[in-house]
Amino acid sequence: MALTKRQFDILELLAAEEKVMTQRQMEQRTDYSLGLINRTVKELVEMKALSEGRVTPLGYELLEPYKVRRAVFIAAGFGTRMVPLTFNTPKPLIRVHGERIIDGLIDACLQAGIDEIYIVRGYLAEQFDQLLYKYPMLKFLENIAYNDANNISSAMCARYLLQGAYVFEADLLLYRKELVKKYQYQSNYLGIYRERTDDWCFIVKDGLIREQKIGGMNCYQEIGISFWSPKDGARLADDLKRAYEMPGGKELYWDQTVFSVFKDHYQISIRECTQEDIVEIDTFKELKAVDPTYNV
Repeated sequence: MALTKRQFDILELLAAEEKVMTQRQMEQRTDYSLGLINRTVKELVEMKALSEGRVTPLGYELLEPYKVRRAVFIAAGFGTRMVPLTFNTPKPLIRVHGERIIDGLIDACLQAGIDEIYIVRGYLAEQFDQLLYKYPMLKFLENIAYNDANNISSAMCARYLLQGAYVFEADLLLYRKELVKKYQYQSNYLGIYRERTDDWCFIVKDGLIREQKIGGMNCYQEIGISFWSPKDGARLADDLKRAYEMPGGKELYWDQTVFSVFKDHYQISIRECTQEDIVEIDTFKELKAVDPTYNV
C-alpha cells in the first residue's frame, strides 16, 4: 500500500521522534494545517499504521519502501580553491575544529541507520584509508579519471548504486545531522532560500526544481546533498553514461545530467534547509572564517 505524501510526512516524523506528539506539535514541525494533520492521523489510525500516537509494526512496514538504502560520497577532486591545504590532504579530510569535514556527514548517515556507504576517491586516494579506523564499514570506489574529467566521472563510478541513495558532496560542514533522514518520499535536493546569490542555485515552482543556474534572485542556493528514488536512480544510471559519452560530456558536473541534459526525465523536489544547518566550504578564506585556527 503506497502512502500519500501527507501520510508519509506524518508517519516519518513520528518514526523519527520515537515518541507521542500532539497534533499541535506536528503542526509546528510540518507545513500542514491542524485540520490536515487531524485528518491524516485519522487515516493512519484507520490503516493501522498508528496506535495510541505511536507507529505500529504495520506503519514501519509501510515506510520500508521509502527507506534510504545507501550513501555515495563524491570525493575524488583536487580542491583547487583550498590550496595550500590540499597540496597534501584531500579536501574532505581537512579538519575543522579538530574533526575531518567528512566525518560529520558519515556520522549523520550512521545516526540515520545508513551503514552502506561508498566513497568515490581519486586525488591522494590512499589517504582515505585512515577513515577505516573509525568507519570500518566504508567501501571505496576508485575514480582513475578524476584528473581528466569533471565530477561526472565520479558519478559514473557509482552509477549503479544510486537507486534509493543519498549523494553527498564531501566538503559540507553539517551542523544539523537530522537533515540526513532514514526515509525519503521522493527524489530531492537540498537548498537554502536566497533573495539573491551568485552561487549555483535552483529556480523552484510548486516545490519542484525547474532550472539550475549560476546566480539568481528569489531562488535556492544549491547544497550538495540529494536523494534519488529507486526509479530515478535507475534512470540516472543510464543517463549519466549517455551524458558522459556526449561531446563535451566529461566537462559536466554530474547533476547537470538531471537539470540540463535530460531535464525532461526528472521531477526533483526542493528540500529546504538554512545556513545554520550546513556550510559549504569552498575556499581557504571560507575555512578560515569557520575555524580561526587557520589564521596564521
